[in-house]
Amino acid sequence: MKRPFLSLAFALIAVPALAQPAELREPPAPGTATEATRAANAAVATRLPLGDRSDFEDAARGRIAQIDADAIRAADGSIVWPIAAQAFLAGDAPDTANPSLWRQSALAAEHGLFEVTEGIWQVRGYDLSVMTVIAGETGWIIVDPLTTTETAAAALALVQDTLGERPVTGMIYTHSHADHFGGARGIIDEAEIAARTVPVLAPIGFSETAVAENLLAGPHMSRRATLMFGQIIPPSPASHIGSGLGPGVPRGTVSLIPPTEEIEGRGTRRTIDGIAFEFVDAAGTEAPAEFMFYLPAHRALHTAEVATGTLHNVLTMRGARVRDALAWSRAIDHVLIEYGDRSDVVLASHHWPSWGADNVTAFLTGQRDIYRYIHDQTLRRANSGATMVEAAEAIPEPAFTRDAFDTRGYYGTLNHNAKAVYQHYFGWWGGVMADYHRLPHEQSAARYVEAMGGREAVLARGIAAFDAGDYRWASEILNHLVFAAPADGQGRAWLAAAYEQLGFQAESGPWRSYYLTAASELRDGVPQTGGTRLGNADFLRAVPTLDLFDMLAARYAPERLQGEPFTLNFLFSDTGETVALEIGAAVLVPRLRATENPTATVTLDRPDFEALLLGATTPPAMVESGALRIGGDPSALAAFLGLLEQPEFWFATQTP
Repeated sequence: MKRPFLSLAFALIAVPALAQPAELREPPAPGTATEATRAANAAVATRLPLGDRSDFEDAARGRIAQIDADAIRAADGSIVWPIAAQAFLAGDAPDTANPSLWRQSALAAEHGLFEVTEGIWQVRGYDLSVMTVIAGETGWIIVDPLTTTETAAAALALVQDTLGERPVTGMIYTHSHADHFGGARGIIDEAEIAARTVPVLAPIGFSETAVAENLLAGPHMSRRATLMFGQIIPPSPASHIGSGLGPGVPRGTVSLIPPTEEIEGRGTRRTIDGIAFEFVDAAGTEAPAEFMFYLPAHRALHTAEVATGTLHNVLTMRGARVRDALAWSRAIDHVLIEYGDRSDVVLASHHWPSWGADNVTAFLTGQRDIYRYIHDQTLRRANSGATMVEAAEAIPEPAFTRDAFDTRGYYGTLNHNAKAVYQHYFGWWGGVMADYHRLPHEQSAARYVEAMGGREAVLARGIAAFDAGDYRWASEILNHLVFAAPADGQGRAWLAAAYEQLGFQAESGPWRSYYLTAASELRDGVPQTGGTRLGNADFLRAVPTLDLFDMLAARYAPERLQGEPFTLNFLFSDTGETVALEIGAAVLVPRLRATENPTATVTLDRPDFEALLLGATTPPAMVESGALRIGGDPSALAAFLGLLEQPEFWFATQTP
């Protein structure tokens, strides 16, 4: 985390003049909004037309059924999605929530099966994302089968029970994020796809990028996603109230069925079960692989996650490849020009549709303009010498976002997206050499505390900043104290209090969740439960074999190698694949071909290898059962496995 040196210099000068509080008291009780927070949230309510009900009318329009249960549950009875958990959003915004985010969360909490137009429905409110259902000539075409198999199966059951039993005759993934493919096996399985030749379409590059984002970087990305989506804090007016993009992330099983075809180009036509589609490639916008599509017979434009009911992330807080804001704006402009005047409705993979030609045009125009504005205004300032932080702080909110709620920062934010644009062109560094090779927090924090007059002085200044309602500065000061002395209970408590007030004021769902989860970690320690993980058999079986070994290479700890480098061949008897591993002094290199004279050859089936990766079995057990055979040096496999780290999913983020 970067710390502005100007602010630190001011602190060093000002500390001697600070009147230290009579006692270093305890912070307000958790869940308490301060007067500064109440005033900040009241100002938002005054500034924005929050009483406009048009979005509420659209979010409820066409509802024909709801899931009649208290929760969506897994096979073992555990709750995957608590349907009634956000019922509290029906009331007025409390002091502990930004009223604009509260409004957005109430809209996203509208749940059920909704008719969009004749032949098109959506299931909304049971997952982070939205599942679209299109009636083909003989069955249902499913677009974006949600995040988990459990929520997807429940959504499909709602469709079948309400609209009539029909087979699934097509499935579409609009892009390579797990909330748009993870529920695939809750809809259909590979055997049925093969038996009935069911098309599964995805954008070009889907298979590669789905694996890269969700497997290679999976442990850290998933850990940060639990913070971003508030998966370990309960829904309540003083805690999680929504993700901005949707109500939240379910806790089920993430699967992946590979597409039967990846589509490229703009205007590419395919017919699925008698329904004509025109696909529009939008790679490099919201996802590395993504498309939108137009349905001529329905005069309907589906914008996937390229244009939704919020300003999106140019760089998501969970971590991903930085996105191209200019390409994003251009992609929206393309569909505006090509399909805007031919569309009676625009719908997406999140939020609710917009109906009517004028509303379609206004929606696409605003979405196009917000990404273009952030892109151009960031570069304008950067080209005049502004650093990443300076550019982000200097860009004002454009006037059109005060009335166009779908361009507001409920998910991404203007500030963070400006930094992402800067990173896209210039990298993370702003040009100040002191920032280029900074000391880690663990090394610098104690020095800052000493330079600022010691623990009591730092704590006093942090409390004074808190009392002044200057929570950003309070958190910056107190973070040094916590990293210098992680066990300091008062320092942790006050830093948590500062984060909590920042969360209460945040208009962005992820910002709120991250702040409040950080406060929870400081108060209660690192959590040990919660969150949706991708490390399961339903996901791994769809991953190409070489990619699985690339995942292992990213866990290779060369310092553990005691002897000489060696080689292994993995022979998969069911698929006929052979992967050679070159285990070197610094790197592990996998190749999809055999190496000559390996130290050992390991022969097994691919499902058994997946079970080994998941810890469901061990090499000795597999050898004993005959599932695994080793030729050559029998100790080589154990030596290889001993060189791999198994990262813990839970680790501290707010302390060293």
